[in-house]
Amino acid sequence: MRLTTKGRFAVTAMLDLAMRETGGPVTLAGISERQNISLSYLEQLFGKLRRAELVDSVRGPGGGYTLAKRPCDISVADIITAVDEPVDATQCGGRENCRGTQRCMTHDLWTNLNVTIFEYLSKVSLAGLVEQQPAKETSVVQDKREACAPAAAASGAL
Repeated sequence: MRLTTKGRFAVTAMLDLAMRETGGPVTLAGISERQNISLSYLEQLFGKLRRAELVDSVRGPGGGYTLAKRPCDISVADIITAVDEPVDATQCGGRENCRGTQRCMTHDLWTNLNVTIFEYLSKVSLAGLVEQQPAKETSVVQDKREACAPAAAASGAL
């Protein structure tokens, strides 16, 4: 599977944002410092995340970024897809030309793995990742759980 730093950094930055946005918009400089990710790289990623309508930007003093959706409504797959990160275990990028002009014998195996990985990442929500964080963020985790609970209960997802 080719999941590069772009996808990993995007998920990490979105998790940082989800854990801190209750205090207002979160700056990219803050995420950069806490997560040791280049500010210019974060600017590129958040441009894509904004276009995918996963984050909103707030301009001016006290500005930064907030989530555009509830954390329970944003999956890891959404984030990775938004930053154009392919989740692909095939050698040919799905073009079925693994061996020059022909498919390799294991093409279907890797294609099925891609589907399984994407399905798994679609089931992992940002809220779920927040809940897995250390206890020092307990109040933030509780806020996120409460924000998502009514919709989950109404849909029968609990």
